[in-house]
Amino acid sequence: MLGVAVALMACSAGARAEDGYDLWLRYAPLEPAVAADYRAQLGEVVAPDQTPTQRAARDELVRGLTGLLGSALRAQSASSGSQVLALGTPRSSALIASFRDEVASLGEEGYLLKRTRVDGRDVLLVAARSDIGVLYGTFHLLRLLQTGTSLNDLEVRESPKVRLRVLDHWDNLDGHVERGYAGRSLWDWQTLPEWRDPRYTDYARANASLGINGAVLNNVNANAQSLAPQYLAKAAALAEVFRPYGIRVYLSARFSAPIELGGLKTADPLDPAVQRWWHDKSDEIYQHIPDFGGFVVKANSEGQPGPQDYGRSHADGANLLADALASHGGVVMWRAFVYAHEVPADRATQAYTEFAGLDGAFRPNVVLQVKNGPIDFQPREPFHPLFGAMPRTPLMMEFQITKEYLGFATHLVYLGPLFEEVLHADTRANGKAFTVAQSLSGIAGVANIGTDRTWSGSQFDQANWYAFGRLAWNPDQSSRDIAADWAAMTFSPDPAVVQPIVGMMMASREAAVNYMTPLGLHHLMARGHHHGPGPWVDGGPRADWTSVYYHRADRNGIGFDRTATGSNAVAQYAPEVAANYADLERVPESLLLWFHHVPWEHRMASGRPLWDELVGRYSLGVRQVRAMQTTWASLQGRVDPHRYEHVAAFLKIQLREAQWWRDASVAYFQSISGRPLPAGEAAPPHPLAYYETLQFPSAPGDGR
Repeated sequence: MLGVAVALMACSAGARAEDGYDLWLRYAPLEPAVAADYRAQLGEVVAPDQTPTQRAARDELVRGLTGLLGSALRAQSASSGSQVLALGTPRSSALIASFRDEVASLGEEGYLLKRTRVDGRDVLLVAARSDIGVLYGTFHLLRLLQTGTSLNDLEVRESPKVRLRVLDHWDNLDGHVERGYAGRSLWDWQTLPEWRDPRYTDYARANASLGINGAVLNNVNANAQSLAPQYLAKAAALAEVFRPYGIRVYLSARFSAPIELGGLKTADPLDPAVQRWWHDKSDEIYQHIPDFGGFVVKANSEGQPGPQDYGRSHADGANLLADALASHGGVVMWRAFVYAHEVPADRATQAYTEFAGLDGAFRPNVVLQVKNGPIDFQPREPFHPLFGAMPRTPLMMEFQITKEYLGFATHLVYLGPLFEEVLHADTRANGKAFTVAQSLSGIAGVANIGTDRTWSGSQFDQANWYAFGRLAWNPDQSSRDIAADWAAMTFSPDPAVVQPIVGMMMASREAAVNYMTPLGLHHLMARGHHHGPGPWVDGGPRADWTSVYYHRADRNGIGFDRTATGSNAVAQYAPEVAANYADLERVPESLLLWFHHVPWEHRMASGRPLWDELVGRYSLGVRQVRAMQTTWASLQGRVDPHRYEHVAAFLKIQLREAQWWRDASVAYFQSISGRPLPAGEAAPPHPLAYYETLQFPSAPGDGR
């Protein structure tokens, strides 16, 4: 009956026009010859179904095989056939019992895929120490089938290299998503806990397919009501949906909640009444959600309350919550994105200044959550100097999957290369090779998910969710290989489709850097909503919320001097890294203007002066988007009509806005430099004043 039900479901899905809802789990029928070969190799399916996670793995396998192979396969609890696909653990499957030692070495979440012989039968094992490992292995096997990978001599051993792999949802209780470009919040707080939208299960399936094991449900700019009893009951309902898929629920905690919910006069972390309130609140949460993951906290940043309001340190604040969670096994993910009350000489130095001296002062269940770069999710930043600088403190990477500074959902910008660039960066901690990835206990990603049918607001932004999950599981993977898997699973395994799409994806991030912030420029976007260019932005409540603070362009040159003659931010890095960044001849040109104020006539590697190079990079970015359009046009007829037209329309938007970025930026910087445009470069079609007066008060995603 199970196989028939899933077969009917697959037929129904096949009749529906493709719209992106199925993500990379489409399970579209394979070519008949390929499907026949796989059917012959897989044989009978043997899978336990005694626990919710076992049933999730079994159902996913049947769903996937039915769609891919074109016929319903029966999944049963035992088999005497000569060819068997067996799922389970040594405790749940007799076929896997003899592999107990082999799977034990893979840990609680690891798994083994292996073609072997058991009792004279050909067996393909999906084996693990735990049910969740089996589920992860099942998704891996289905990925191999979707991408047309041979199963001959198959032997795969996988274990996650990072313990905490978490999506952070910046979702408010009213359904608004801060920096969200994919519709409203996925969580319908009004109808929870009674109504559990089936989409919550599909969300959990997608995350489990990547090995993501945590979800923070609410915005880091937290509302204390998130911890109120009625909302804990709603969060508990989501936790029940997610639990079979290995996903723990976390909540962002507002530091002042003891005042707002508890009626106390203070939230001082050293006050006994405050400590008691957090202990009681933690006990209450675990009564609702026995496997609650813990808290995320944004404190003393952008107006949020925190321990510094009472003259206490970040360690005092984090340890307060850590002590309350400790007996339950919960963790505190304390964000290092902070602002001083006074504007510093260099915004980039702030987090290191506040946190590096606290190394070793945090409880063992505190993880310091650090953004990938020292400013704020810019198109390109150097890695954050805290990575490698706090050996006695667990650190967690924070990436932004939603593209606040990279064209929202309409620009095709694959973030895999950005993630890979940061994770593989060598911190040279203690004078030795030590990558950012090696310093991590966890990886968080600010989610790009909403109620849009595509989940992420566009077809290609799904790839950023996908790449995040794959790299959180194993940061050593290649973003190109991940892109190839995603393209094959999402569109077609045909190399004539995969190769052009991967080419577009791998060029897209550098294209965006070129038409937005070339050569190490940063924070050049419009104020507030961050939509479009704003290199002229000045004034307002804080200088470090402006563009001119960062690019520092004048008649003589451009860039932020972060060497010893400027803010000396380079000194926060290990000596070898600092020396490279501080040397005008050795700093990568991609970060030149991040670390140096450079004369307009400075000779670049191309042989051109800086001014000519800067204008050329802006124009190059536009040409790169136009090349992406050409590539996508070549795929017409190979991609289903709805998704083809959707992507083509968004590429038109991207080209228009890339040209806008180029023209507005060139007009502004030319007004500062006073230099003529390089030969062959077109003048912006409008005067600078035109670009400066453009307003977009309804741009999506702004905070509230």
